[in-house]
Parts: sequence; structure tokens; C-alpha cells
Amino acid sequence: MALHPRAVVATGHAHTEELINHGVELILNARLTDVNARRTVAVQGFIRIGRSEERFMYAPLVVKNHEVTEAASTRRLFEASLERLLPSDAVERENLGLRPTPPVRRDVLILDGATRVLEAFGASDPSARGALIDRNARLWWLDLKSPTYSRSNLVAYDAFFDERFNVLRALDHWFDVGGDFPTSPYWHRECLTCEFSEHCEGELESVDDVSLTRFTSQAQQAILRENGVATRATLARLNPLRVQRARAARLPLDDAFVQEVRLSRKIERLDELIYRARSHVRHTALRILEPSLMGCPTADVEVDIDMESYDDVTYLWGASVSVHQDVPGIAAGHVAFAEWGDLTAESEAANFSAFWSWLSGVRRLCEEQGRSFAAYCFWAQAEDGAMNRAVLAPLEGGPTTAELDAFRQTSPRQWIDLHVLAKAQIQTEGPLGLKQLATAAGFTWRDANPSGEASMLWYEKALGEGVEAQTSRTRILHYNEDDCRATRALRNWLNGAAKLLSHRDDPLEDI
Repeated sequence: MALHPRAVVATGHAHTEELINHGVELILNARLTDVNARRTVAVQGFIRIGRSEERFMYAPLVVKNHEVTEAASTRRLFEASLERLLPSDAVERENLGLRPTPPVRRDVLILDGATRVLEAFGASDPSARGALIDRNARLWWLDLKSPTYSRSNLVAYDAFFDERFNVLRALDHWFDVGGDFPTSPYWHRECLTCEFSEHCEGELESVDDVSLTRFTSQAQQAILRENGVATRATLARLNPLRVQRARAARLPLDDAFVQEVRLSRKIERLDELIYRARSHVRHTALRILEPSLMGCPTADVEVDIDMESYDDVTYLWGASVSVHQDVPGIAAGHVAFAEWGDLTAESEAANFSAFWSWLSGVRRLCEEQGRSFAAYCFWAQAEDGAMNRAVLAPLEGGPTTAELDAFRQTSPRQWIDLHVLAKAQIQTEGPLGLKQLATAAGFTWRDANPSGEASMLWYEKALGEGVEAQTSRTRILHYNEDDCRATRALRNWLNGAAKLLSHRDDPLEDI
């Protein structure tokens, strides 16, 4: 609003229509309905991009609090600014593309839907463009007709919309004349956040529906059913090794393993789906490697590290120390470096500097005493990113990027990512997060609701005063300590009981 004082915030659908008819340059909180198509749109804005005869033309704008771009050597994007919104002012950015993630695909589909509604109203951009502002306040103009976005462009949107509209028609017919109910449930990623998922999942579990195999697409599920694979148990009994051979060299369809040969030609990574189904029907994680090849590096002094962040600023670095050979000056237990005041780049850097000084001291004492040292985390990309951000503006006497790189490149390794190790050694029915893997290792968190998302709510309460704030701080510290202990439990499991798991290629005759 400060940059565009003539912008108007719409109060509803009718007001949005009125603002479009008057040609307002920027309509915020835009709402519009296409009554005939039974669809409505709600986006952060409509940007006026021109005029055709007596009608003003608009393009939709959405604002999303996530990353939307990635490095891509063969692609490009067009970037405008918050000051100059129009696509005619956009600058070409080479070697950048949209991330192929579900959130970004949904962003583009929202722009598609808004474009179709504007089109029905006679006010759409003839070039079918949409604007997307990301979490870094960068504005990207997208060609919604581009085949580059084959899973989220206007063609894809129209197919999704027709599918859903046909469901509405079928339901209307069912309400009028009865008969068989026109739809049946299937599991997909959105079920993870759907309030009705428990009802549908119960129905699917009762028949062991193949869609429950994580993470199949609806198209893959249709192919499996067409080929007689309607349950997870049936999928689990397929031969993944035969699938791998069929993918490597075309085998004849008259082979004894005709299902595997046919399906391998239609479903990429079918063997992975079979392995996930096998983990489910065996009710346990499975081995990927032979026992002699499994495990995690150990050391005389081991430090399990976990961080806590809020709004992309890290406010807590925690570590649990395990001492297997005495080193004077190093004690076992959990330590935490937290910032409960203003969360800024400066306070983040200062807090990390204190943590790094402590960690460097532990490493130095080990070296002086001839003891080995190793630090562990789960998903090093997160910790590495937080470390790199904390040293962007180096503090006097604080850590530098060169020091961080030297630590990460130490040989033998001193910075070990448990996720990388577990992914190569353990097969689950889908998720490979710390909560799933550590639970399989027998670990339990003290908190009834242990999650990064929940910890953000605790942090908001921890910034206050009094008993509630102190309680939230304690809860966060315990959660951080348990995450550190969970990585330790996971690596101990990889070095021990996990080696006794069944192998994912073991036959399933006993199931």
C-alpha cells in the first residue's frame, strides 16, 4: 500500500467487480466468482496490465511464504519489483526455474484458476500471465500457458477442474435419482492435512487399498488396479528384483513375471513402491544392505546436534555429549545456547558464535588428548544452512565460512548426516524423518506433541514473561534435547539391532 497509494482493498466479490469495471490499477484482497462454472477465486491481488477496447485487463497476484525458485541451467524466469509490478518492467533472470514441489505447483494452479475466472468476467490478460511473490519479497511473472509447467499450467488446471466438476455433476445426479455412490476415496498427499482423512483412511485400511502405499500418484494407482494390483499386500508380493531387470533390459511379456514386466514399463521406480508395501505388510522397517555394510561411524567423544528456528532465524543450538573415553574438561550431557530476546541477524550470529566456540573447544580438547571426535545431525542441509547464514556478517573473533568448510571436510569425517546414512540402509513404508526412524529404533519423546511446527508455537509463548514463558522455554529445551538423543538412538540402532531386520528383498511367502 505504501508503494502503491492508489491501490484499493476489495471488501468482497461485488466490490471487486466494481473495481475491475473502474480500472483500478491494483486491487488487493481480490474476490471473484464464475457462477456458471461453479468456481470462485480469492487471491492477494489483481494487477491491471492493459485495456482492450472498453474493458480493463487484469492478471492475478499471489503472495506465498515459501521458496519458489531453484537453480536451473537451462531455464529462466522474469522478475519484476514491488515498486514496478507490471510484466513489461520485468527483467529476465537466467539459470533460474520454479521448484517442482507440491506447494509451488499449487501456487501456479491458483493463478490458473484466477485467470479462468477473470476470463469468464471478460477481464483476463490475453497473454495469460500470473504474478507470484515469494518469501523473499521477489516478484516473478509466469507464463501460465507454458509447457514448462506441464503439471500446473492452464492445460493441467483445466483437466483438474473438469475432473472435479464431473464429480459435482455425478453427485447432483446421485442426490436426484440415487443408486451407487459415484465416488470412492483414495489416499494422496493432501490427506495428511485433511480433517476428514481419518474417516477415509479407515475405509481404505479395511480393504488394504493400494493407494495407501506411500507415495503413489492417482495415475499409478489406476495402472496398478488395471493390472490386478488392488491391495498393498498384492503389491508387496511382486518381485522388485525382476522389476529392476525389466527396467534395465526389455523382457518378453510371456515371461513368468508378466505383471512385473508390464508394470515396470508404465510406472517409474515401481521397485520402490514394492519395497514400501513390503515394509507395511511386515509391520517393520527393513534392511537395504547386508549387516556387515551397515552402521554409523563412532568416536571417543560424540556430539549430537540439533537447532531450533523461527521465521528462518535460528534461536537455539543444542548438543548432547557422549563420552566413551575420558577427556579432562569434557562432560557428558546436554548443553544449549539460546536467544530469548530480539531475534535478529545480529543476535543469531552472536548465539551461533557462542555455540561454535564451545564446539571448537570440545574438538580441540579431543585433539590434544589424542581422542577421536564426531558430531552428528539429522538432515545436514538445515544445520549447514543455518551455520552459513550465521556467518554472513562475521563477528570479530567469531567463526568464518572457511572454518565451517574445514570442519565439514575433515577426514576422517567429523560432521555426519544421519539422514544420509539411514536412507542408504533402512527401508520404511514411506517417511524417512527423524520421528519415524528414531521411533523404529525404540526411542520415545517426552513431549506428547513433538514437532518442529509445534515448537514454533512454544517459541511464541517463550518470548513473554512469567510462568507460561518459562514453561515454554523449558519445553523447547527438553524437545531439543530429545531430538539430540533421538539421533544418538538412531545411530546406535544402525550399529546394532537394525542389522537384525529382515532384508527388503526377502520373499514374502510367510506373510
